[in-house]
Amino acid sequence: MKYSIKKGDNVLVLAGKDAKKSGEVLEVNRETGRVIVAGVNIQAHHKKPRSKDDKGGILKTEGAIDISNVQVICPVCKKATRVSHSVQGDTKSRICKKCGASLDVAKAKKATKKVESSAKKAQKAEKTEAEESKKATKTASKKKVQKSESAESTATKKTAKSSKKA
Repeated sequence: MKYSIKKGDNVLVLAGKDAKKSGEVLEVNRETGRVIVAGVNIQAHHKKPRSKDDKGGILKTEGAIDISNVQVICPVCKKATRVSHSVQGDTKSRICKKCGASLDVAKAKKATKKVESSAKKAQKAEKTEAEESKKATKTASKKKVQKSESAESTATKKTAKSSKKA
């Protein structure tokens, strides 16, 4: 079946013990029609230690809930809403029934923000590399100046000795 909920969507749980809780969709199983939502339907699994290094205990994990028990939360109007679809050219997008905003555009904006932030990090790294290379060239030039000064001083000492001998 086709579902309007995708991985990464923020959803509201409508039914069950975790009704009125919201979270991000971690996984969608289209064959069984179930979703795993972060922080919802927490189940305890008892684990027995199998070796000396392995620790046992009670592990808490998210369980799957039926996809019909969740609704997408629109990032624009912040309300749980049904989803309609619209086709514009070659692209198909999901639309909020309450405010008419595209649900896919908000994700595209988040993706572009991530790309922009990674680009800024790369620029900072380039700047720091450039500064380090400038520092390295400055120290190299200082060493050359010091060597030339020491060479000049030794040359003047030699000339002074030779003039004393004569």
